[in-house]
Amino acid sequence: MLNYLKKKYTKFIAKRKFSEYDNETIVINIPNVGSINFTRWLNPLEKEKTISSSQINFYKKFLKKGDFVIDIGAHIGDTTLPMALAVGAEGTVLAFDPNPLVFKILQKNADLNRSISNIIPIPYAIAVEEGEYSYSSSEASFNNGGISGKNGKFGLEQKVKGVNLQKFIHTEYPNTNKISLIKVDAEGYDIQILQSISALIDQYKPNLIFECFKDLPKEERFALYDYIANKGYQINKMDDFEEDAAITPLKKENMIDWKHFDIIAYPI
Repeated sequence: MLNYLKKKYTKFIAKRKFSEYDNETIVINIPNVGSINFTRWLNPLEKEKTISSSQINFYKKFLKKGDFVIDIGAHIGDTTLPMALAVGAEGTVLAFDPNPLVFKILQKNADLNRSISNIIPIPYAIAVEEGEYSYSSSEASFNNGGISGKNGKFGLEQKVKGVNLQKFIHTEYPNTNKISLIKVDAEGYDIQILQSISALIDQYKPNLIFECFKDLPKEERFALYDYIANKGYQINKMDDFEEDAAITPLKKENMIDWKHFDIIAYPI
């Protein structure tokens, strides 16, 4: 009971008062992969994360060695690293996150696993227009957040750089032949990002993973569905990023059945 109350109080403080939190690196042995180094953030609001064969095998369902992947809102790299292990060191994962508190951990997770993966961490937000943006969060510790202006009352002192992904890829990676997956986790800014990369989606037809955010109103949920469906995609609800997680086809009316859920869309 005492430990429970202590943890609860620690989380209460973390939500209301800014503090720098340390990180720790653990070694995880994964069959057919070997030993990986995974750095965790010790923010009390951060759910404990790990890397497993199940997560890697989830991505192997639609990725292969050598593929090019984009992770928008990579956080500490807990989704990025399984993607990178699925596509191997010969593949590429661009991992975008503008939050400087998590980016340094994302960088560690990239650097510590260079022999078996190729993660390129990029400290930018993906935005409709390039520029400098205010970054805000509902928590003083910045465990979540974004540039949409709807993310909460706590703001970073410094602004973050935002880039248009379409322009960034055509400028920095002009020889990319195929993008196999784009994952977006942008705290409710997903539809704006997906609309801003319309030509990129049309050109490469990548698999798409994104959120139906908890605060998204009905009209925006339906608009999100229509936008992706009209691009020629099968839209599915996914229950988790695990090998055996249920993936269920969605109809437009299903977009209001759950408050917050993840979507995976496959080109038809």
